[in-house]
Amino acid sequence: MRILHLSDTHLERTDAPNRHGINATDSLRLMLAELRHQRGVDAVVVTGDIANDGAVEAYAAAKELVGGFARLMGGVPVFYTTGNHDEREAFGKVLGSGHVAADAVFPVEFGCAAVSTVGGYRFVTLDSLVPGEVYGQLSRAQLDWLEEELRTPAEHGTVLAFHHPPIALDSPMQRAFGLRNPGELADAIRGSDVRVVLTGHFHVQLFGFLEATPVWVTPGVVNRIDLTTAPGTERAVRGASASLVELGGETGPMFHTFHARDPRAHETVYQLDAEQVRSILERHAPKG
Repeated sequence: MRILHLSDTHLERTDAPNRHGINATDSLRLMLAELRHQRGVDAVVVTGDIANDGAVEAYAAAKELVGGFARLMGGVPVFYTTGNHDEREAFGKVLGSGHVAADAVFPVEFGCAAVSTVGGYRFVTLDSLVPGEVYGQLSRAQLDWLEEELRTPAEHGTVLAFHHPPIALDSPMQRAFGLRNPGELADAIRGSDVRVVLTGHFHVQLFGFLEATPVWVTPGVVNRIDLTTAPGTERAVRGASASLVELGGETGPMFHTFHARDPRAHETVYQLDAEQVRSILERHAPKG
């Protein structure tokens, strides 16, 4: 099973530069063009922050561009999840559950989650969006639904995808903005056939484990976060990225990161000093 994993396209309402001077649509076009020579791709997974402000036009652009790429790959399926910048109603209008032809869809109105099977692998997408917040959470209803789906093993195992990572480096921003209930997720998948958890959100490549389950965080398409900055600060740089995830075989899972050949790669997109980072963390601190 070979999966192309993209995240954080942050497409705008129009094909124009964002407030940082980045044309997100161009970044996605460039990344997809760089991936055109890939062979043996079985699925494409896009883990959230598809739209920067929840615009229907942004989802339509993603569907056209990523869908066109999937057809170039032989008509492989594409699975989308929501992120904190997404808006559920607009997402649903264009992308439905995130699966074109799902085997099962989350039966509760709250949440865009679904299940599909590809080549004996079960793909489950969840909705970790908390409206108005940067951090993520998986609802109890979704976790109960996930546990029920996982009671019956898939032929080759399950791929679980959502936006907010359940792991983090020793970074205040990552720890504050990741998934708030990783323990509950661990309980839900413990002893199941989940082979890998795919996420985005941090705009960096990161690998770790949720108990015994591998977790992969793919870097962003719109930009990357540069972790060489001083502690307590943050810098984003130009450069679109994506990942190849390979499951099965003697050495799987394996992960490889692609970086688009951008002549302006590594230029600073924005930089936050320690005071700005503290202000952001205070603004998004948990309520109650």
